[in-house]
Amino acid sequence: MSDDVAKPPVGRSKALYGELIAEHWKRPRNQGALEAPDVSREELNPLCGDRLRLELKIAGETIVAARFRGDACMVATAAASLLTTALHGMPVAEAGAFDKERLLALLGAPLRPARVACARLVLTALHEGLKARAGGVK
Repeated sequence: MSDDVAKPPVGRSKALYGELIAEHWKRPRNQGALEAPDVSREELNPLCGDRLRLELKIAGETIVAARFRGDACMVATAAASLLTTALHGMPVAEAGAFDKERLLALLGAPLRPARVACARLVLTALHEGLKARAGGVK
């Protein structure tokens, strides 16, 4: 997966989605891989081609590191950046209950329904990855 995706001009992006989304897309936080993650889950949106992998390091029942990588649109990348930042230090149980409304609140801008699916990609990776961990699958 390449982390280098062609990006349109930031000024136009800010107007569409707001400054916070544009900033996290232009300079995503926590992008890259973790060494020996406890949770690793990749999700794909077949309608648009967005692909994200979320990786977590867990100590006890607390998330101590969260990273992502992939080829994704502005909204999906910003959502992954914001969510991985929020997950640091979060109890696993709280992360498992992280819902769409909370994620959309992190983004700080209203999204069209099609773009909500983009934002939810990383949330799906989180929930499915934690489910697999609870079932004993990495």
